Amino acid sequence: MSWLKNIVRPKIRALVGAQKEIPDNLWEKCPECSAMLFKRELEELLNVCRHCGFHLKLEPVKRLELLFDKGEYKEVPLPGVLHDPLKFKDQKKYVERLHGAQQKTGRSDALLVAEGTVGGIPTVMAVFNFSFMGGSMGLAVGEGLVVAAKRAVENNAPLVVIPASGGARMQEGILSLMQMPRSIIAAKEVKAAGLPYIVVFTDPTTGGVTASFAMVGDVHIAERGSQIGFAGARVIENTIRETLPQGFQRAEYLLDHGMVDIVVVRKELRETLARVISLLMNKRGARSKTSNIAGPVPHGSPKSAARR
Repeated sequence: MSWLKNIVRPKIRALVGAQKEIPDNLWEKCPECSAMLFKRELEELLNVCRHCGFHLKLEPVKRLELLFDKGEYKEVPLPGVLHDPLKFKDQKKYVERLHGAQQKTGRSDALLVAEGTVGGIPTVMAVFNFSFMGGSMGLAVGEGLVVAAKRAVENNAPLVVIPASGGARMQEGILSLMQMPRSIIAAKEVKAAGLPYIVVFTDPTTGGVTASFAMVGDVHIAERGSQIGFAGARVIENTIRETLPQGFQRAEYLLDHGMVDIVVVRKELRETLARVISLLMNKRGARSKTSNIAGPVPHGSPKSAARR
């Protein structure tokens, strides 16, 4: 970035006048191809590199605006949880890390839950914020997923979860790990109600998030090139002492091996999600109508025996 500050910036100043301050954040470097991307153009391209197609991270609010019809949604308030239950401290106190993340993002924790319509169908979404301590899952995230599942059941709506996370939050120890079974139970409640539970993988989806609710969706959709896995590739290679295949833990590799159903570019994500939700909800409606037409079947009748 020094060439931007030392060469490009002075030249721009000379053109527009030294009295006008040029912001430092006009450009962003692509993590994949290292190309310098103009911020305004990058935003117009939904944070996708125009050179290599790499999907950069997208803020939760931007993602909700992208996916909900007309970008309109209502945020669901989440209950407060106990902060720093273990009084944890490493190089810094956990409460200080929390406070720093809250100031940086303007959010209380790493999950945002909202409701609106997708393709005209009422939908509940839970979106992770990677900028908040790497989207790690602690008490607040676990509670948010439970609230999202209950809201979906109450509203007779599908639940869409969009993880972007490094896994469980180590500063909360066993309490963060307990959110893994809680999130599974939340997903099961949605499924028990006969409602679709859809997971949209974004980069990265790893650790305890992958080991819990992220891999039990009815349909798995992934953004192009997303990293999806449990342990890091280097850890796996050191453990098994073998070189991993090309593209291991990427969305396309998981698609080829049956772990992901659809890989899509970001600009087509809303249309794809709307189509999947429409198909699943229409199928559910048709099944419900068939059940109503058939009526109750007496226990022990031929039809009852056939169903068993």
